[in-house]
Amino acid sequence: MPKIYFYKLTVDDGGAPCVEEDLLSLAICKPMIRRTAAKDDIVIGFAANSLNPDNRLIYVARVNDKLVNGDYFRPGEYSRRSDCIYEWRGGRFAARDGAIYHGSPDDLVHDLGKGTDDYPRANTLLSREFCYFGASGSDAYKKTFPIVAKAVAALGRCHRVHHHAGLLAELERLAQWNCALNGACIRGQPTGKPRLGVSHRGGGCGVAEC
Repeated sequence: MPKIYFYKLTVDDGGAPCVEEDLLSLAICKPMIRRTAAKDDIVIGFAANSLNPDNRLIYVARVNDKLVNGDYFRPGEYSRRSDCIYEWRGGRFAARDGAIYHGSPDDLVHDLGKGTDDYPRANTLLSREFCYFGASGSDAYKKTFPIVAKAVAALGRCHRVHHHAGLLAELERLAQWNCALNGACIRGQPTGKPRLGVSHRGGGCGVAEC
């Protein structure tokens, strides 16, 4: 049975997730979700209090494909996407010149992992079945899905993937709510603009599952 992941975003600037040309990608930040999520799993992102205190819904996406071993960052069809911020250079991954997200060596280790031969975190989730709200998101889901609202409010710097029956049922309904998971649907622009050097680590990147 597909799993449902949900977490809070402290940054929503078009980098994680990146939504371009009817494709949503999660290539940086959230290394644990990127490592464990599989095809047909669902990822739901809400705003952290620091981004918007109403914990509005930012996006819902079904994973249609998963790239591993840093394949997303190698030359090919994804090279021009704005979250393709690393490249294979001199036998290892390095930050691309002009990358508009992240910017420090620590970010590379956080996103891809250590090593020159093995980058265990270099996984990218791709979705063409998503609904991205961004700055146009709202907390309207709270009235329809009160168990989800309570779980989101209590969530700290981590993500949830194991749910009791009531929460799971509401998350499944939320995933089908509105236009979610009926093809690509973009309803808003990112909440903020990219700023070089700003990390997307908030919202539990690298923190153990709850």
